[in-house]
Amino acid sequence: MLPALEGYAAALLGSLDEASLATVVADLEAVEETVLGRGDLRAVLADTSLSGPVRAAVLADLLGSKVDAVTVRLLLFAARVAPAQEVARSFAELALVALRLSEVGAATPGSLGLLEARRRVGGFADAVLEDMATAEFATVEGELFGWARTIEGSDDLRRLLTDRDSPVADRVAVTETLLGPHAAPTTLRVARYVVIGGRPRDVVGTLDFLVDHVARARDWRVARVHSARSLAASVRDALSTSLTTLTGHTVELQVAVEPDLLGGVLVEVGDLRLDATMRGRLESLRDSVASGHFHSSYAPND
Repeated sequence: MLPALEGYAAALLGSLDEASLATVVADLEAVEETVLGRGDLRAVLADTSLSGPVRAAVLADLLGSKVDAVTVRLLLFAARVAPAQEVARSFAELALVALRLSEVGAATPGSLGLLEARRRVGGFADAVLEDMATAEFATVEGELFGWARTIEGSDDLRRLLTDRDSPVADRVAVTETLLGPHAAPTTLRVARYVVIGGRPRDVVGTLDFLVDHVARARDWRVARVHSARSLAASVRDALSTSLTTLTGHTVELQVAVEPDLLGGVLVEVGDLRLDATMRGRLESLRDSVASGHFHSSYAPND
């Protein structure tokens, strides 16, 4: 299973009661059977020309309200993060993981390489962050950073938390005792999984990785929209829907009216910049003329 998907599934499945988990197990088995039984659906999910968020949007339309909300979240995340050719297999792996959890309970995650272990913890954090308001991200980011510096500054604590021979339960207990009274429940939950799903010798490195991970996730949750004029509610809704499809999660719009853009909108979300302003088009045209592209493209033949 992809490390990010493993962590994401651990966060969602591990929070379910017995009855809810049984429902998700049945849902995942039914979806797996449907995907395997329909060549047209397998072809869509395996289409390498579609981006992960687009595959997830197609799947969301197909699932609708037919399955449990947790099942939908698991499947959509798999559709977004798995390579196209591995989506169907990821569905099968999710069904197996959920079934094992329902039969034998939680198990200690297997050992992974450094980067893969960080991705697993990052997937866990993704699931937790989905349930949070954007305004709370900065708190989690700051508390994880502070916990990393606390561990870094204490030889005894660092030795304990990075000791591979120390039982996981003992290291989790220390995290709960020292961090719990000073951090938000979400921060504590993620920090606990750093111990459970990360590499012992990389506790500080994984925490610093998570600080950056949360910051990037926050950037993708807020779209800065620069518009030449106020946007009608219908335009805002359409833009929000498009960005949700593009990013795979709900996006908060922050709109600034800037008449000097002349017309259109400029959207900045995460590291994506979409310039559909009149000023942007004029600047592109001016650059083309200055570089000679305009002349070579439009000059009449001799």
